[in-house]
Amino acid sequence: MTLDELKPGLSCTVTDVTIDGALGQRLMDLGFYPGVKVEIVRNAPLVDPVEIHLDGYHVSMRHNEAKHIKVEM
Repeated sequence: MTLDELKPGLSCTVTDVTIDGALGQRLMDLGFYPGVKVEIVRNAPLVDPVEIHLDGYHVSMRHNEAKHIKVEM
């Protein structure tokens, strides 16, 4: 399952970041690494962006970025 498939209010644990390069490094810098717990806070009215809570702060990202983050419930 990937992060973009989750609905608001759900919590999960990141298992893998499946993209390399600048985007993969950016996601890791933001705190998306294996083992971190994240919660979907809300989706914008027009789908993008999705707001995610992790490590005490909120991150907004596009669904096409979130699809590269594998998670488990």
